[in-house]
Amino acid sequence: MSIYLTPFARTRLFPRTPRANTIQDCSAEAFEQYLNAHAADKVLDGYAPFCKLHVYRNWTSTRCLTVPITEQNRHLLRSGYEARSREELPVLVRWFEGVEPAVADYLVVILYSREQLQKEGSPIEADWGVVGCLYTAKAEEIPMAPITMMRNALGVEEGGSGVPIDRAAYARAVEFWGANANWR
Repeated sequence: MSIYLTPFARTRLFPRTPRANTIQDCSAEAFEQYLNAHAADKVLDGYAPFCKLHVYRNWTSTRCLTVPITEQNRHLLRSGYEARSREELPVLVRWFEGVEPAVADYLVVILYSREQLQKEGSPIEADWGVVGCLYTAKAEEIPMAPITMMRNALGVEEGGSGVPIDRAAYARAVEFWGANANWR
């Protein structure tokens, strides 16, 4: 099985100007090499048949992706409209500023099949393409953000995958993201 770091994931996980909330102590090339040289500790099914999650023990100093919202840190939440790429519509997002999460125990790599990436207009030669990565304390997926589920339901024309919303998964995501936020 071969894995390729897609341009979409590369710009988000390894931005030109390094950020504290992206993958640390590892180049994009070294990350891709690691994924191809090491078997995942665990493989989970993703939200659709074309999506798999490969769980690895964190070999970097990358910090957890999310922070629980508490009365003590609620005042540090910020929000704004952003797009993940130039082609996508901006959506409302929120994040913490001024917090420092623990180092993640796991990197949960989100993979799409070659066929799905072809359908989305991002053909690859490898069997699987990295489209994202979750940095977590547990060897499991955190729920996809509700807005990402909505974008996916809009279809590939709007930057999604074309997978309809699963109401139960959406409710779990709302519960999680109502109590947690990303950080910068």
